[in-house]
Amino acid sequence: MSVTDPIADMLTRIRNSMMIGQPNVAMPLSKIKVEIAKILKDEGFLEGFEVVEGESAVKPVLKVRIKFVGERRDKTAVLSGLVRVSRPGRRVYTKKQDIPWVLNGMGVAIISTPKGIMTGQRARQLGVGGEILCKVW
Repeated sequence: MSVTDPIADMLTRIRNSMMIGQPNVAMPLSKIKVEIAKILKDEGFLEGFEVVEGESAVKPVLKVRIKFVGERRDKTAVLSGLVRVSRPGRRVYTKKQDIPWVLNGMGVAIISTPKGIMTGQRARQLGVGGEILCKVW
């Protein structure tokens, strides 16, 4: 089955597993998903991730572990919101001076720039703009 928007698929899988309290989620592998997972891990939203190579003609998989806080029944995900900004039908680009703040700096905007995929804060430091992939808080 082909997916039109793999980044939205990734975010939806993470959002769905957060809602049911499932810490592990698997998804098809791509380079951009690995970069987004690295950013989410560095920002403290994920416990970790790993790339699992497939056995006998099965495609490689990205496994993500979502970070939860609290005890058994009271556990909540550190990640509380994921929004896809730029979509295949409507691309959203930003200049370096117009990079959005997410919840006054409490969240992260993930941006695809000519220098790679990075957070909005890092893009401001480097002085580059690009396509706003998603917002996370």
